[in-house]
Amino acid sequence: MRRRSGLKIGLAATVEPVGLEVRNLPKPVEGPTLFGNARPIEIEIGTGKGTFLAEESSRRQDVNFIGVERADRYWRHASDRLRRRECWNARVVLVEAGYFLTEFVSDESIAAVHVHFPDPWPKKRHHKRRLIQSSFILQVERILVPGGRLQVVTDHDAYYAQMQKVISASSLVPGPYTPPASADGDGFVAGSNFERKYHRMGKRIYALAAVKN
Repeated sequence: MRRRSGLKIGLAATVEPVGLEVRNLPKPVEGPTLFGNARPIEIEIGTGKGTFLAEESSRRQDVNFIGVERADRYWRHASDRLRRRECWNARVVLVEAGYFLTEFVSDESIAAVHVHFPDPWPKKRHHKRRLIQSSFILQVERILVPGGRLQVVTDHDAYYAQMQKVISASSLVPGPYTPPASADGDGFVAGSNFERKYHRMGKRIYALAAVKN
């Protein structure tokens, strides 16, 4: 979810049929309408360039994936990447995460929610902008199927502590983090530039998982 400055992504990228805008979304978002089947759906909040979605959807054809991205250039890049790799069990929606979850996702319809390196907004006056807060967790509780999982990866220790506090106050039950099928070695996220960089720096990566009873 954190952005790299200076990244150039061409506006000529082809987003159809993977990339979707809010005005083209069915309400609510459902597998038969969006994918033509009723397979489990997993959501990634903040797709970046689409590495996780591309790798994971390629390996897990029995699951549908929806990426949520608010930045137009990353949405275009991720959509084009998935299209070129023929990842037809994935979609990328150009939309703000909170609005998407609230307005388009039904109760108990999502098997997993993935969040990778969300912006920590380190200054105290900006903490209210952080994604992982009680309002977000309430939506996650609502949309997850029983046994569904929230999985979060961060490099920011203070934000990690806040995440633990928020989740402990919810009905979600902390559990072991399950690395994605596409993760390499001891990694937590498939192809994450952030993770590789932080491992080289010797910086600790925190992974958190919680399950809906």
